[in-house]
Amino acid sequence: MAHDALLQRITARPEVFGGKPIIRDLRISVELILSLLAQGETPEAIVQDYPGLEPDDIRACLAYAHAVM
Repeated sequence: MAHDALLQRITARPEVFGGKPIIRDLRISVELILSLLAQGETPEAIVQDYPGLEPDDIRACLAYAHAVM
């Protein structure tokens, strides 16, 4: 999936999580996913632990982090 298409999976609205970026309005923050990855969780384990997440959502979090750095 292209970088721009991945970034479209990330949303931020002031009324949800105080405007923090989240994945596709699932109320799962980008910050949480990046933290889990930093702790050594695999993308496959994260997707399995959070119903509704897709592998492209994990890639979208990484693309978002890259875009804002």
